[in-house]
Amino acid sequence: MNNLLAALMFFTRLPFHRIRQVPADSFRHVTGWWSVCGWLTGGLSALTFWLVYKVAIAEIAIVMALLVRVLLMGALHEDGLADFMDGFGGGTDRDSTLRIMKDSHIGTYGVIGLVFYFLLSFVVLAGIQPQYIPVIIVSSDVFSKCVSSHVVWFLPYARPEQESKNRTVYQHPSSTEEILTIISGVLAIGLLFYSGAGGSWLSHYLRICIVAVVPVLVFMLLVLLCKKKIGGYTGDCCGAMALITELTFRLVTAII
Repeated sequence: MNNLLAALMFFTRLPFHRIRQVPADSFRHVTGWWSVCGWLTGGLSALTFWLVYKVAIAEIAIVMALLVRVLLMGALHEDGLADFMDGFGGGTDRDSTLRIMKDSHIGTYGVIGLVFYFLLSFVVLAGIQPQYIPVIIVSSDVFSKCVSSHVVWFLPYARPEQESKNRTVYQHPSSTEEILTIISGVLAIGLLFYSGAGGSWLSHYLRICIVAVVPVLVFMLLVLLCKKKIGGYTGDCCGAMALITELTFRLVTAII
């Protein structure tokens, strides 16, 4: 329970801290509950779309859904994406990349990265039939966090713990947390599968497999990039991976 509450406190700006205080060590285990938190953040974003769509056009509902999640999470992942783009775009070696990523000021690469992320997110969702958008918002949120949480299995933390932004280095999830993460990812894909329309059962199954596999491949490419560039991962890398794999999930869904 402490680890779950720590994850909800870390990944959202909702007042879960009022329930009770949790040990500082619990924040080391938040990645094990990342995908579970996705059901909350994705669900509230999808609910926002559904409510706004009842009184406005789909494009406005999409913008509001994107905005609600940014506010709900305090732009946590967006900040990570901006720092990731600045560091990996402007850094010439490991030390300069890490130094740029730690700088709180946003640079040209960060601005461009955020602009393209939100533009593509809007265009992709706007190209999908409105009745399917809430399901895709939820499933992509949960699945991307399920995939991205596994970065701790492939890479070490790139900085000493005392140099991390929040003075916390994520630990490997426990077996129970890993099982919950996998279940969340499977349920996200299942939600998308049973909401699909058109075609035979087999063709729909193959399309869903593609939707699931491509974000995983993109995640692995990002892991290789982080290993080559900085020899590990940071919190900014985690946020960037979550948004990039989520966008990939939505883009592939829209295409096929």
